[in-house]
Formats: sequence, structure tokens, C-alpha cells
Amino acid sequence: MSAKRQFTLKSGLLGLAVTLAAGTAQAGISDDAIRIGYLADMSGPYRDLAGPGGLEALRMAVEDHGGSIHGAPIEVFSADDRNSADVGANTVREWIDQRNVDMVGGLVASSVNIAATQLLAEHDKIGMVAGAAALSVTNEHCTPNHIQWVYDTHAMSNGTARAIVEEGGDSWYIIAADYAFGHSLEADVEKVVEANSGQVLGKVRHPLNTADFSSYMLQAQGSGAKIVGLANAGADTVNAISTAGQFGLAESGQSLAGLMVFLNDIHALGLETTQGMQLTTGWYWDMNDEARAWAQRYYERMDSMPTMVQAGVYSSVMHYLNAIEATGTDDAATLRTWMGETPVNDMFTSNGVIREDGRMVHDMYLVEVKSPAESEGEWDLYRILRTIPGDEAFLPLAQSGCHLVTS
Repeated sequence: MSAKRQFTLKSGLLGLAVTLAAGTAQAGISDDAIRIGYLADMSGPYRDLAGPGGLEALRMAVEDHGGSIHGAPIEVFSADDRNSADVGANTVREWIDQRNVDMVGGLVASSVNIAATQLLAEHDKIGMVAGAAALSVTNEHCTPNHIQWVYDTHAMSNGTARAIVEEGGDSWYIIAADYAFGHSLEADVEKVVEANSGQVLGKVRHPLNTADFSSYMLQAQGSGAKIVGLANAGADTVNAISTAGQFGLAESGQSLAGLMVFLNDIHALGLETTQGMQLTTGWYWDMNDEARAWAQRYYERMDSMPTMVQAGVYSSVMHYLNAIEATGTDDAATLRTWMGETPVNDMFTSNGVIREDGRMVHDMYLVEVKSPAESEGEWDLYRILRTIPGDEAFLPLAQSGCHLVTS
């Protein structure tokens, strides 16, 4: 056979193989479309840490995939869950029944997340959890269909509380949000404090979206504890820190520990108020070149630097879309297997690993808020003190309460 004929035959076979592969991939995508729902607090206390910015991060991931995979367009829906488990569950149910949604991302409030992910599992859909922090998300409420991406209460308390106790902050008073996330963070902080020979002198819980923290701060002052730990997030944390300043907690010899503090919180409060505060984060826009490059793209669209949750939305959605591209299907079990077998290497983390309980394990960072004199720009807010390896930051798999974990 001539060289020319061999080349023609090989080219024809290659073209046929590519065509068949593309056809198989297309056939593996249900309804010939990839449908993603973004569910988050879009107007309440968690708006700034996730909200519209998280939706924009999701859209960036879709755009970076060209808006379609194997010829199937990627469609995006979004809704405000109003931090209500009922609203969140009803939205997810409508998305599944009426819009054939394949995956739901965002998922910030833990109570909303737990309700939503149970529904997703029942209908064999995927949940990519970027915001919910309760440890129970990948423990007693784990499913084979959802992955917890950015942090959890164990990782946040393990980083911040341990460092503070080791530096002499051995007596605590905890102010916690009165729902699943706050309860989980409160319990995890108490375990860390007591495990490191400290003690919790008192605790109090407040409703979500509390405007007046005066009574809680008076109780904290009256306890005589060295550290007042804030087991809340979003606008509640901002309001609590502002109230602590008004009541002169620092002047009276007490220190605040923000156990779930976000970049937007520090930016809103200012460095004069927050300088020297230590906190744990799962990601920071200025931590390396890749993070900086992606954050600059985000900044050009949103006029603010992204929080770890917003970066986590992008990263988790990209991993999901990469799975569809690699496997040629949107079948939940196939995608979950691929995502679990494939390390996460992107602007969010290096060598992140998704365990069988659904926990994505990656490095966390203990940071300190800079002083105004140290900061070189509006969003130059953190100094990274140390990297906390993922296997130290997150609950060991052997201690997991997830029914999916083999003995």
C-alpha cells in the first residue's frame, strides 16, 4: 500500500473515531444540555461573602469552558434562598422537576444545604457545596452526590482557636449563631480549646441576622474570659465586631477571635478596627501568581476582590465541568467517581483530594490582618503566617461519621 493511501486511510479512521467519540459524548449528556443552578443568599447577611459575586464566579467557569461541552450548551439558573431551608428545598425541587437541573452550586447556609443536598441525592443530581460550613455536611448528612469544597467548622476552629490558645488565650466566651452552622462551630471550638488545656467559661446564641449585639457583649464582658469567640459569619460577624469596639472589649483586656471571618468583612470594618486579628482562610487572592491572575479577572467584573467562597464556587464548578468534558456524560455517579479520582489543581489549590465522605481536602492558611501602615492597597489585607496542611486542618477520615466511609 502506498504511503499516500496509508495516510488517507489513517486520516479517515481518525476522523471517524473523533466523530464517534463526539457522538457518544453528546448522547451521554441528558437533554443535550448541561443545566446548573446557583442557590445562595443573594440579599441577606451572607450576600457579600457569596451572593451575586459567587454567581459571577460560576459564570466565569462556564465562559472558560466556552459555554458548552461536546456541543451541549451550559445553562445557568440562580435563586435567592433567603437562608430558609424550605425556600431552598422548594427551589431545588422546582429546578429538578421543571428545568432538569443537573447540578446545584453555591449552597451557603448549612440548613439550606442539608435540605437541598438530600433532595439532590434522592434525584441522583450533584451538589457542589462552596459556602456551607457545618461539619455535619460531610458527616451525618453526607450523601454520595455532594462535595464540600472550601472549609468546614472543624478546619476553621482547628486553625484559629488552637493558635490563640497556644499563645495564652486559654479562657473563652463564645457567641454563636443559633442554627446548624453556629452550633457546629461552637462545638468544634469548644473541643479545640479544651483539648489544648483551655476552658470555655460561657456561651450564648443569637438569631441569624441580628442587628443589636449589645446584650451578648455585656455577657461576654461579664464572663471575664480572655477571648470572645464569634461563631457566626457575614453581617452578624461585622455587627458583633463593631459592637465589641463600641463596648471597649480590647481596652478592658479581652480579645476577639473571628472564627468565620471573610475578606469582605475585614474590608468593610477597616484595618484600624481589625489589625492584628488572626483568622483561618481556605484561600487568599494574593497567595500566589495563579490566584492573583484569576482574582484580577474577577475584580474587573465585580470591582472587589473575591472571598474564599467565591473562589471556591469557580473552582468547584470548573472541576464539575472538567468531569463532564473528560467522561462525556452528566451521569452523577460517573462524574462523582471521576472527581474523586482526579486531584484538584487550579487557582484555588494544588493537589486537592476529594474523599469518599465528600470532603475536598486542601491546605488552609492561618493569616493575620495587616496594620494600615503595612497595607499597600485597598485589598492588601492579610499576611499569611503559616500553611496548615489539609490532613491537619480537616477531620481525619477515620473519625468521620459519614455512612459512606468504609471501615
